[in-house]
Amino acid sequence: MRLNVLAISHLSVTDGSASICHDSVVSTTDDPRRSIIAVVDDDQRILGSLEILLESAGYAVRLFCSATALWESGGIREVDCLISDVGMPVMDGFELVRAIETARPGLPIILITGRPDLLNRSPPDWPHHFRLFKKPFDGQELLMAVGDALRSPHFRAPRL
Repeated sequence: MRLNVLAISHLSVTDGSASICHDSVVSTTDDPRRSIIAVVDDDQRILGSLEILLESAGYAVRLFCSATALWESGGIREVDCLISDVGMPVMDGFELVRAIETARPGLPIILITGRPDLLNRSPPDWPHHFRLFKKPFDGQELLMAVGDALRSPHFRAPRL
């Protein structure tokens, strides 16, 4: 059985004002083993495109308009793989990965960037067990990377 539910993927409240990052249709199934992929990007077009791509491959998708939105939501506990942009305001992709490495070591991470120059700023202690895609990227290659990451014995981060 497949259900489509209109959901708000993140509600952000700052200084008394609320803003919704993204409305989306989240598809759910009776399969409790369906992998959940979190996507973090400050570009709504990328979020929407990746949501369509990942859901078409059978993944459950959680969208976040910033690294801070993901972190504050507590959603990191339920995801099986993370796809994150590198260049974002407040908390960039590098900072997010460092925080996740502490909270969920071994969580599969795929980074995407439209600014490869930012990669030169990666810290020397940066973990090197992630995939990197430069925008624009091939959707099928990204899906293969997600599948590989979820099957890899290197990544064994249980949901919390």
